[in-house]
Parts: sequence; structure tokens; C-alpha cells
Amino acid sequence: MIDTPDFDASGGTWSFATAREPAEFPAVAVEGVPGVEHAGGKGRTLCGIRARYLKLFMHDFQPRALASCRKCRALAEAAPSQPCGQERLHDLLLQEADDGPLRTDLLAALRRGARIAIWITGPAKDLTRFHSRIEEMTEETGPAAEALAITGASITLARVEDADRQYLVVLPPVGRARIARGAADASPAASSSPVTPRTLPPR
Repeated sequence: MIDTPDFDASGGTWSFATAREPAEFPAVAVEGVPGVEHAGGKGRTLCGIRARYLKLFMHDFQPRALASCRKCRALAEAAPSQPCGQERLHDLLLQEADDGPLRTDLLAALRRGARIAIWITGPAKDLTRFHSRIEEMTEETGPAAEALAITGASITLARVEDADRQYLVVLPPVGRARIARGAADASPAASSSPVTPRTLPPR
């Protein structure tokens, strides 16, 4: 059975409010100035250096790292927190999925802190083969499988694990999100930390 985080790390009841996450910024460097990392913002670093002088690192800015810019550090730590993965997926489903029993149950599971096992965008063929677990779903499988069968398209897929159930969410490039449900995977649950949406590179 897969546990859901009914309580937060401090022992209080889990909620979207208690699960908010620190703001994240890409790490960038100034051309010709090695050894210092800045937090990327909109068109410039948080400390004000314009984009044309910058190069992007493929990781997040770490405010406490020794190489971080002190001004960017202070501004990054003072930035407003952001919704957790469960809240972001919850709000997305309110917009993109039709009302129905599965959506209602999944929204309730996300409000309880159900684990997001994966949330990814990429070629439909690859996501179906490696990540969907469509064969484990037993409810509303047909519409989800149809959305996964779009040839040559890039789709978004999420799997959510809650108690003894798992949900598959498929967002095709055109049309509404599809939700399927099945029994939970028998393997032990990993961390209940939310998953940041990511994108697979094209093949």
C-alpha cells in the first residue's frame, strides 16, 4: 500500500498552504566572469545583469552555494514561495479535465497530498511505452489509451499514487485531459515529495 502525506514534516496536517515550495531560478554565469553563479530572472539576473551577457547552466540556482552571487542569494531567498506539484496539477485539472467521478476523486487525492510519481512531457510513443502503465488501469482506460495513441505528437502525462489506487492523467495537444484509474503498484512507494514537471528531449 502507498502512503499519502496526511501530515507535513512538522507533524501538522498536510495542505497546499503547508506544502508551498521555495521559488526556483535557473543558475546563470556572466560571460568572462567565471566562478560566480547568478539567479536568472526575466531577461536578466535577479541582481540586474542583462541576458546578453549571460550563459545558462543546466541546474537550479543554489542560494547557499559558495559560488552564488550575494545579491541574487538575498533576492532569491526573499522571493515568494510557489505552489507544490500537487496544487499545480490540481489547478491544471480544474481547467483541462471534464467534471466526473474520477476527476473528483483525483482532485481530493491531490488535496490530501497524494504522491505524483511522474509528470512529464514528450513523444506519445515513448511515454506510452516507458511511463504510462496503461495496462495497470481498469477504469476509463479507453479514452486514456486513445489520447496516448496520437501518432507523432508530444503529450503530457502524469501518474498519481494515492493509498490503494493510482491515476493516469493524459493531456493531448488538442482536446481535454483524460483520466484513468487502477490499483496501486505493488512496489514500495518512494518519497512523497512532489515531482517537478519536465520535458523529454525529442528523438
